[in-house]
Amino acid sequence: MSELTTLTAVCAEHELPDGEMLGCSLPDGTRIALYRLHGRIYATSDTCTHGEASLSDDGLFHGDEIECSWHGGRFKVATGEACASPCWEPLRTYPVTIVDGTVHVEH
Repeated sequence: MSELTTLTAVCAEHELPDGEMLGCSLPDGTRIALYRLHGRIYATSDTCTHGEASLSDDGLFHGDEIECSWHGGRFKVATGEACASPCWEPLRTYPVTIVDGTVHVEH
């Protein structure tokens, strides 16, 4: 049995320049972080899995990774994979679709 999903518009595509990130909320209040890397947009949970730090507010976007400024842990934005200690648990990722210039996140 497949799980039902919802597609939610979160921002206009032009609001997220390449190499930048943006925080936003899903309708249920879940905070997510959007990243544009080499023209492609990715979405992850916004909270570091090691602490309660907001990645979109406090994180540092370097190359293809987001670094939590609280303790230096890093994650791959495309996969959510934890790639630097003290983080070991991956971030949740969300599929992203662009429809008529609007970024939609599946959740």
